[in-house]
Amino acid sequence: MAAISLAIGYGMLASPAWPQSITDRFKSLFGGGTSEEAPAPGAPSAADQAPSDLSCPPVSIRAGASTYQVAAPGKQPVGNDLRFQVTITRTARDCTYNSGEITARIGIQGRVIAGPAGAPSSVDIPIRVAVVQSGVQEKTIATKAYRTSVSMSEDGSVPFTLVAEDMVYPAPPGAVGDSYIFYIGFDPQALKPEPKAKKKK
Repeated sequence: MAAISLAIGYGMLASPAWPQSITDRFKSLFGGGTSEEAPAPGAPSAADQAPSDLSCPPVSIRAGASTYQVAAPGKQPVGNDLRFQVTITRTARDCTYNSGEITARIGIQGRVIAGPAGAPSSVDIPIRVAVVQSGVQEKTIATKAYRTSVSMSEDGSVPFTLVAEDMVYPAPPGAVGDSYIFYIGFDPQALKPEPKAKKKK
């Protein structure tokens, strides 16, 4: 696969296919450059190389989904009833092209801060990543929810890192890709268990 872009923008349970730790993977996404390597045996042919006008979409935090707040049971997440708040502070992405498809890795860093009501010892963080074609009417190309967990510290402020490594979507034709964007944001619905399939009689 040929890397088509590596850029910075600003963890999710990532696939175990990468041998590095989540922190190392995120650091690699923020790396300042790439080193040239000799083609490996069985490397993609010229026909599988990324088109010259193909780009890796920028990352943007979806409006209204930039902060995740949780309150004490039966309360609203304001004032003394706030248990914890999660925010996104930094993002990164890179893309690879292979046989008409793009596989994107989206790196997300943020911080969990305990509120006056006291945070639990472990916090689950739900995040959704979507590939969207912007325009008068937005079109969602692909979307996926991810989760990661962090253990809270005594000082009530801990960082989190999540790397989504399996966002795959069809490579857009020509300049259409210029209108693509990666939207990220917190999605509490991702923490709810999937409904059980109804058994056939």
